[in-house]
Amino acid sequence: MKIRRIAGAVALSLLLAACGTSQTATTNAAEGADTVLKVGASPVPHAEILDYVKQNLAPAAGLKLEVVEFTDYVQPNVQLDEGQLTANFFQHKPYLDDFNSSKGTKLSFVTPVHLEPLGLYSKKITALSALPAGATVALPNDATNLGRALKLLADNGVVTLKDGAGTAATERDVLANPKNLQFKPLEAAQLPRSLDDVDAAVINGNYAIEAGLKPATQALALEKSEGNPYVNGLVVQTGHEKDANVVTLGKLLQDPKVKDFIKQKYEGSVIAAE
Repeated sequence: MKIRRIAGAVALSLLLAACGTSQTATTNAAEGADTVLKVGASPVPHAEILDYVKQNLAPAAGLKLEVVEFTDYVQPNVQLDEGQLTANFFQHKPYLDDFNSSKGTKLSFVTPVHLEPLGLYSKKITALSALPAGATVALPNDATNLGRALKLLADNGVVTLKDGAGTAATERDVLANPKNLQFKPLEAAQLPRSLDDVDAAVINGNYAIEAGLKPATQALALEKSEGNPYVNGLVVQTGHEKDANVVTLGKLLQDPKVKDFIKQKYEGSVIAAE
């Protein structure tokens, strides 16, 4: 009886030892493996910038990037909040703040990367002064970019906004509209396609570039970069801002080589953050 108990104990010890060895090996293997970061991004220029980092900088830093492309401004935040993504890269902080407030998400801005100047475009006129009376102007319909679009028009003397309207401005904040412009709010992704049907459209930089427009040369009016709060950057779930891999990716996105890539590829249509 004692012999059986001893044999059983020895067998159990060997089994536990084997399991422990296997578990340790697995842990060591996991620690030695490159970390995969799943990052949601708009196709242009965000995914292109991430692909540059993925090919040229991430391997030496021990990071593997999986870039997931989105063509809207909602799902990247929804999926990040649900934990389907490690991070996303498509938005500026005013948009993120509004999204958190309206949707109840807890997402945080980590690293500024670049600015995509918002611009006014048209297929019917070639100068802002030629915008006719009663013209229809399409605008992005999300809260922050709508206010941003109206400010662009105000900064160029097309309309006048009420004092203090700021980034939350809506059509109700238009104090003066000398040309009696008709505003047509649309989802940001639809704005380039609307150019055939409206007199002009204020288009977000990423969608303008994706549609083949050249903001630096074709925009009738373009945002200034100096002091601009609409810098796009890396975003994560709140509480993960200082995760080692997130910090590493943030540093890579601000690397001088990335800034040179942005300058050369986009020729002023996308401006690297300082």
